[in-house]
Order: sequence, then C-alpha cells, then structure tokens
Amino acid sequence: MTDFDLNRRSLMRAVPVATAAIGGLIGTAQAQTAAPKGPVYAVKPMPFDPQKVKGMSEKILISHYQNNYTGAVKRLNSIGDQLASLDWEKAPVFVINGLKREELVATNSMILHEVYFAGLGETNQPGSALAEAIARDFGSMDRWRSEFMATGRALGGGSGWVLLTYNPHDKRLVNSWAADHTMTLAGGTPILALDMFEHAYQMDFGAKAADYVSTIMAAVNWSNADKAFARASKD
Repeated sequence: MTDFDLNRRSLMRAVPVATAAIGGLIGTAQAQTAAPKGPVYAVKPMPFDPQKVKGMSEKILISHYQNNYTGAVKRLNSIGDQLASLDWEKAPVFVINGLKREELVATNSMILHEVYFAGLGETNQPGSALAEAIARDFGSMDRWRSEFMATGRALGGGSGWVLLTYNPHDKRLVNSWAADHTMTLAGGTPILALDMFEHAYQMDFGAKAADYVSTIMAAVNWSNADKAFARASKD
C-alpha cells in the first residue's frame, strides 16, 4: 500500500467528522439568530392619585388602569412570545394576519392609554410653547377645545380615541380621530388623549358620554403634554 493510499483513507475518514462539526456550528448559529426575542414591556405606575381626579370615581380609574391598560401590556408581551416562536415559512396566512393585527392593536392601546393617564390629575394650563402652538394651529385655545370635545361627543356610544397630535409632515398640531386603537395619524405623536371606549366612562356615566367628555376636560394635567410637544417639535 502506497503513502498515497494511506493519506487518501485518512482523508476519507476525516471528511464526515469535519462535515458534522461544520454542520453543528451552522445549526448553532442559526439557532442563535433565527428568533430574537422582542422587547418585554413593563406596566407603568399610575401617574396620579385616583382619589383626586375631580368628577371621576376611584373605582373606574383603577378598573380602567388594571383591566384595559395593564391587560394591553400583558397581551402585547404574550403576542411577542408567539411571534418569536413562529415558523414564518410554514405558518398559515390567517395566523400571521391575526397576530400582526393584534400586535398593532395591543401596542397602540398600551401607548395611547399611557398618554391618556398621563394627562389626568391636578388641573393646570399648558405651558407657553404648547399654548402658542395651539393658538396658532387652531385659532385659539377655545376653538381647539371646542373641536376636541365635539369629536369626543361624536364618538360617544362607539369606540375610539380623540388625540391632540403633532403632525411632523406639516409641523403643526391637529385633532385626530382614531378607532380600534389603529387608525392613528401616520408618523404623528399623540400629545393628549381622550379615551372614548365605553370602558372609560360607562361605570360612572352610563350612556352620558358628553358628560364624561366635559369631566375629563376639567381634569386635564398638561405637564406631560408639554414635554411630549417639546420632544416632537424640536426638529
């Protein structure tokens, strides 16, 4: 037997071992990068004393916070887990459609509830920069308030949001109408939110959505709105 035959036999024995080792490395790399887990969202603490929001009961505020806002955060985390484990090549389209739609609904519900709750508390007035922008874009503070409240009353008995939103496309403030947590202004930043889903008022006001709108407008804390507007409009 020649040296060539010996070397050939050694090489043939080594090839399967090397192939298996490379395959193992590739498999490990794929396992590490195939399904990165998305962010895990935490429930933010209630930013006000629920006993001190004038005209709103502690019971409805806590129920709203625990069931609707906290529920949205938990639902979003659960959806994220399901998306991370999904086989995108084999999953039925109705599963993908359902999960991605619910991801959007839960994400916006979380964000808009945070804006809504951040706008309640000890009543005050908007800061000078936001007040000037409202007067510029709506004609006056009173005209903005009238439009915002009328949009809320128009949603009474249905479901949706009224949002004072900064529109970066036009660099101005607008009142936007949003249904199903999803129909928001593309690229817009919500500055102040009015929740018009019945869970926000039915326990205290029954079907009197207009009374709820008036009560909320008398309990607006503008501190967070001032900060949100400053961040959104700085560019």
